[in-house]
Amino acid sequence: MSEFSIPYGRTKLTILLNGAFQTELLAPARAEPVADPPGAVREALDSPLGGARLADFAHARSVAIAINDKTRPVPHAVLLPPLLHALEGLGIAPGAITLVVATGLHAPMPEAEFVQILPADILARYRVISHDAAAAADLISLGKTRLGTPVQVNRLFGQADLRVVVGNLEPHQFMGFSGGVKTAAIGLGGRDTINQNHALMLDPRSDLARYDDNPARQDVEEAGRMIGIHFALNAVINENKQVVRVLAGEPQAVMRAGVPLVLQLYQVRVAAPFDLLIASPGGHPKDINLYQAQKALGHAARVTRQGGTVILVAACLEGTGSPSYENWVTGMPSHQAVLERFQREGFRIGPHKAFQIARDAAPRRLLLVTEMPPDLVRKLLLTPFPNLEAALATALPSLAPAARIGIMPWANATIPTLA
Repeated sequence: MSEFSIPYGRTKLTILLNGAFQTELLAPARAEPVADPPGAVREALDSPLGGARLADFAHARSVAIAINDKTRPVPHAVLLPPLLHALEGLGIAPGAITLVVATGLHAPMPEAEFVQILPADILARYRVISHDAAAAADLISLGKTRLGTPVQVNRLFGQADLRVVVGNLEPHQFMGFSGGVKTAAIGLGGRDTINQNHALMLDPRSDLARYDDNPARQDVEEAGRMIGIHFALNAVINENKQVVRVLAGEPQAVMRAGVPLVLQLYQVRVAAPFDLLIASPGGHPKDINLYQAQKALGHAARVTRQGGTVILVAACLEGTGSPSYENWVTGMPSHQAVLERFQREGFRIGPHKAFQIARDAAPRRLLLVTEMPPDLVRKLLLTPFPNLEAALATALPSLAPAARIGIMPWANATIPTLA
């Protein structure tokens, strides 16, 4: 009997499998956290990449720092204090510094929720606001990228004397990698910006772990240059959300240095597709809602054979996370019908989530272990299970004795690659 543990919300579930199956764990490489995380941040700030130096902005009368919202496990409590201390050390007053929560097209974070992502002492000392992509008056327009994306960005951020982005460097299912300017170019973008850029995910080169020729990612890089993002502070974290490396400096230089590190940590070679793959996004906040948890399915499907089964283990305590996705898919009879309608109507944020799920679920059997109400799950064309044992009881009897079973406990941050 083989035993595995897999994250689920803020807890973990246990998987017990018959030893007759060929079972394989697909997980990031073991990476020890840095011994002194704040010290690692200070060291990165003192040795910035690409020639960008905070000291060159000692004259700044306004500083805007883009930070991620509650759907990203960014270690703000580690990254921000040394950054803010460095800025004040240049003579920049706390009142001149604003933290802007980069929500993209997620709902703006209420002020009462800021404590979920920021320490109390930072909230007491600095101004914090949440971006709202639908607030046209709060956006400025900077033209279009070469691929036609209209670059709209949060006005306060775009007009600040010093523009800084803070986030994690990690895999992304169609952007290739998160990190760098994406926190502001997408996280602080307007609806038209995000919709046009994300439509590029339909290009086959917009793929997981692809950077240099990834049109979606390079479109974001161009938008970042148009915005004029001066400085990036990014962390690489392990599966326990501990900091293993900190990079700072000119945003594209940070990406160039960070991408090989992410590949080294997160890429997993797979000899052949699996008959059954059990995947968790990685627990909270990666499975805070289905909008985020879908990424685990996208990664798992890459190494699950057609006709095989994926068990997605995602608590989704905040439901789907996208009313537009939920409303669009309601009443659809099948995943195939979703694909046909999406192709007919064209790309739209929200419905694109139904497309992504249908693309991977149509040729496979998808079972969802979740806290979402079963009626809602079925409305989304998914098969709900109240616990992992029930899902396994459905999936295992159809497998041959020597079937291949994969376990992905941190699927959102795992890059499975067929050898």
